[in-house]
Amino acid sequence: MRVFRLSRKKYASDLSGKGAAMFGNRWNSKGIEMLYTSESRALAMAEVIVHLSLASLPDDYVMIEIEIPEAVASEVIEPDCLETNWNANPPISSTQLIGDGFILSKKNCVLKVPSAVVKGDFNYLLNPNHRDIKKIKIIEITDFPFDARIFN
Repeated sequence: MRVFRLSRKKYASDLSGKGAAMFGNRWNSKGIEMLYTSESRALAMAEVIVHLSLASLPDDYVMIEIEIPEAVASEVIEPDCLETNWNANPPISSTQLIGDGFILSKKNCVLKVPSAVVKGDFNYLLNPNHRDIKKIKIIEITDFPFDARIFN
C-alpha cells in the first residue's frame, strides 16, 4: 500500500514521529511519537492546509510517498465506533487516548483512522516504535509548491 505525507523539506526523511510528539494532535497526546500519513496526495494536502494561511505559506514543502508492505500488521478504527464529536477542533482526548493506546500496545504498526478534514477519506497512523517500522520505506520525495488559488 502507498500512503502520502506532506512535510517541510528538512523533515522529509524523518519517520521518527518526534514532530507529532512535541505538540500532540488528534490521534496522539503530547509526548507520544506517531507518524501521520494519508491515503492520497490530496488528503495529505488538505490535512496540512487547514493549519496554514496564505501569509504563513512556506515554500519548502515536499510530498513523501511511502510504501507499507501488505505483511505489516495493521488495524482499523471505523467512524461509527467513535464519539459523535470525535472530529472536533481542537481535538478531544478520547481520540488521543485511542492513538496513544495503539502506540503503547505495539500490537500493530499501522492504524487506519477516518480523516477529520475530509469525510469518507482515511489517514494511516504509523507507530515508529513498532518492530515492523523498518519494513516501511520512503519511495519518493518531490517538491510540492502550493497553488496560491487555494487561499483565494
